[in-house]
Amino acid sequence: MNSKKTLIISVIILLVAAGVTLIIFSTEPKAKREGATKQTAMLVDVVGVDRGNFRPAIVATGVVVAEQDVNLSSQVEGEVIFRSDVFTPGGFVKKGETLLRINSADYKNALQMRQSELHQAQADLDMEMGRQQVAKQDLELVSDALKGQNQSLVLREPQLNAVKARIESAEASVRQAELDLSRTNIRAPFDAHIISRNVNIGSQVARGENLGRLVGIEHYWVETSVPLAKLRWISFPDDHEKASKAKVRNRSAWAEDEFRTGQVSRLIGSLENQTRLARILVEVSDPLATKNSGEQPLILGAFMDVSIQGKEIPDVIRLSRDYLRANQTVWVMEDKKLQIRDVDIIFQDANYAYIKEGLSTTDQVVTTNLSTVVNGVSLRTESKGEQQSSGDSEFQMEGGNE
Repeated sequence: MNSKKTLIISVIILLVAAGVTLIIFSTEPKAKREGATKQTAMLVDVVGVDRGNFRPAIVATGVVVAEQDVNLSSQVEGEVIFRSDVFTPGGFVKKGETLLRINSADYKNALQMRQSELHQAQADLDMEMGRQQVAKQDLELVSDALKGQNQSLVLREPQLNAVKARIESAEASVRQAELDLSRTNIRAPFDAHIISRNVNIGSQVARGENLGRLVGIEHYWVETSVPLAKLRWISFPDDHEKASKAKVRNRSAWAEDEFRTGQVSRLIGSLENQTRLARILVEVSDPLATKNSGEQPLILGAFMDVSIQGKEIPDVIRLSRDYLRANQTVWVMEDKKLQIRDVDIIFQDANYAYIKEGLSTTDQVVTTNLSTVVNGVSLRTESKGEQQSSGDSEFQMEGGNE
């Protein structure tokens, strides 16, 4: 009996406790957030723009090639008996300087023989002229009986013409022998840099044999590839304007501030097979820096960065390409609001866009990248001493215990 009474009392206590707990939670005060955040304009950086006349830079790459490049060859055959000390790879030679000499003994003998033949033909002419005098005297005795062809035979005109022909042939043979003799001295065809040498003293050379490679030192070309659309901004020498200037530098081998100057020489009339780019030649004077030792020499076959000064673009705004947005638009802050402007871009080089319409000199271009890009969103720029608001939160309790 006592156990049953104890159980009942325990159940009653648990029910009362549950009811009290339910009342407490049902009357708990609720928190309401008021002024938790303060909406502020997005902080941005802006730059002004200027309108004017600008020359774009057309950046491309190219390969150094020689303007004058020849394989030196022999026009006669024989043994090399002399080689100049400068005729060695890396050497420099002047135009007309003797590089090699071939044994000339055979060619001197041939010249003497041809001269002897000429002297003999001239002697034959003198003898024939004497016979002509006798023939004329005989003709005077029978002048009435001979006419036309018979008269020319009596005067020995065919014999005279034959002798004159032998003289002309002998003179030509002498000139050829003299020419062959002069060709035993092999000379530089122009001021040149020696790239290779294939013979030495004692070598037997044949006509047309490759003796070495020479390149001219007055000018080199940098064969440069540019898109077809950019050709109209480049001035060539046949234009009314002067040829476009260019800067050439080897990015991998030269210091940052080192470059060579040149100018556009001509347009090659075919496209590259793979890239379908136009090819132009940029001419660089004194490429090996023989006249100015302070400059970097150009090396044949080297890859170069080329910056070509384009034609002047009048009355445009030049804007950094970093500030261009998608679909050729620019972000502008107008009355502290974001405006997305469509712009008319005439040309773009490696660093700038040249804008004809869509911006004015009073516009302020937004340079900050924004996460929210909507026309009309509020913007602000940071003034000196301005501090960003922390946006403090305030909470007020509503309700209470009943």
